[in-house]
Amino acid sequence: MQDENELEPNSGNWSWWPSWQPTSMSLLKSAEAKILACIKNELWSRFVTLPNQNRIWTLTVSSKAARKPSDQASQIPLVMVHGFGGGVGLWVRNLDALSRSRPIYAFDLLGFGRSSRPAFPNDAALAEEQFVNSIEQWRQSLGLERMILLGHSLGGYLATSYSIQYPERVSHLILVDPWGFPEKPQPQQEGSSGQVPEVKRPGPPRWVKAVASVLSFFNPLAIIRLAGPWGPGLVNRFRPDFRSKFEDLFDDNTITEYLYHCNAQTPSGEVGFRAMCGSLGWAKKPMIQRVNLLPSSMPITMVYGARSWVDSSTGTHVAQIRGKSPTRVVLIDDASHHVYADQPEKFNQVVENICSTVV
Repeated sequence: MQDENELEPNSGNWSWWPSWQPTSMSLLKSAEAKILACIKNELWSRFVTLPNQNRIWTLTVSSKAARKPSDQASQIPLVMVHGFGGGVGLWVRNLDALSRSRPIYAFDLLGFGRSSRPAFPNDAALAEEQFVNSIEQWRQSLGLERMILLGHSLGGYLATSYSIQYPERVSHLILVDPWGFPEKPQPQQEGSSGQVPEVKRPGPPRWVKAVASVLSFFNPLAIIRLAGPWGPGLVNRFRPDFRSKFEDLFDDNTITEYLYHCNAQTPSGEVGFRAMCGSLGWAKKPMIQRVNLLPSSMPITMVYGARSWVDSSTGTHVAQIRGKSPTRVVLIDDASHHVYADQPEKFNQVVENICSTVV
């Protein structure tokens, strides 16, 4: 059962609601600890308190094999930002490999995982700003001067927004299957200057549109909370792919239990995400309209899963917009949206190669 101070604000007569859900921050902590026990390198985990007293749950991983701690400390760190509904535990297949040459920082975004869950505004720009401000305050609190910034999905969108606002802090931007870049396709207009129309991708089925229109009235993860005691089974049933991605590490439901406890808590970050979403999950403020604001000297690598639902052609579009600026698009075979877990060895090698070019 959740502590009283974890209840949703203005819950009123619904104060009994969280007790119906078999989750708590304590259970999330236990699920995460089981995952992080797989990390073999030096692991330091703690809350980083921001000036506004919000807390960001943070991992730091460094190599045990480094000859001197100062050797790694002199390297620009890699900072990893998870996607929607995720948390630091999902990087378990990457942290050891990527921390061999430099320190790694991974944190739960504000409103997700074990980080604080404040209220988010319903305005897209203000919600995005709240996320980005929390990342900058986190950086300041840790005293990181520069970083290689890697973001997956929603994390890629926020990492790009951060890099636009604080470019002097980012040595290389790595975007992994980033959400929110393309503009929502517009209906084809007739008589458009005689040009051959582009091949249209098939739209979502009617039932998907119907479900999306219903869910537009709720927070994206509301169904997990509404399911109450059936919530863990729901996650396990609808996301069996996550169990298979980590089956060599866990032969039980460890990963899906972690995902459940990450997403069954008081809604916060998902409220911000919903504010940033238009219909059917398109971003209200597509990042493709702003990539030109990134410094021309900032290197960007966009990593896509070849079988992902995220369209990798957006990466090509970004490269075209940036012209001669250093922009690279990498496609990883046999990987879907969660590239880092589908093909961890290939993913780790790609990221390590990028990091080796940053001094």
